[in-house]
Amino acid sequence: MTLRQLVLLRHGQTDFNATGRMQGHLNSHLTEEGLAQAAVVAPEVARLKPARLISSDLLRAAATADIVAKACALDVEIDPRLRETHLGDWQGRTVPEIEEQWPGAIAAWRQDPGWAPPGGESRIEVVRRCTPVVDELDDSLADGSESSTAVLVAHGGMIAGLVCGLLAMPIESWPAIGGIGNCRWAALARRADHPRWRLVAYNVGTEG
Repeated sequence: MTLRQLVLLRHGQTDFNATGRMQGHLNSHLTEEGLAQAAVVAPEVARLKPARLISSDLLRAAATADIVAKACALDVEIDPRLRETHLGDWQGRTVPEIEEQWPGAIAAWRQDPGWAPPGGESRIEVVRRCTPVVDELDDSLADGSESSTAVLVAHGGMIAGLVCGLLAMPIESWPAIGGIGNCRWAALARRADHPRWRLVAYNVGTEG
């Protein structure tokens, strides 16, 4: 097989999403809506016939991946490098709370991929951390001509950053790639005669 398509799926809605709180590396749980979202997206992912399914170790991603895995008849491979951005002192807070204590910091963070929340990591650091997962996956599937798809179940910020990194976008352009909804996905593909990744879908979902 050889890796021709990479699907980056965000986890379902969590209790933190529902209350507008930053999650980062904190564990949160899927809501009933989040579980329903995962159940809806699972057969859509299964239709892609993925060869591998890898998930962040954070509970919200792993729980989503478990539902998808059953539809795909695959085992979930867990990799902590697919975690969301570590948000340091912002974790567990709402945007208004952050803005009150660190005026202007949210805007700086959204516009500068090299800027990190206090005690956290930058978007650049996140991409540096998660890109080797794709490189290793690519190497493991590079032993034949049959094309394959792999699915990574992860987080909105990490997915946006990884898309930018795999497309080799200039860092100053990264803020142009926005967030992605719960249980929505991005897809990248490449031709057999051209190894560069192309973005073929972004923020795609079965609802809304």
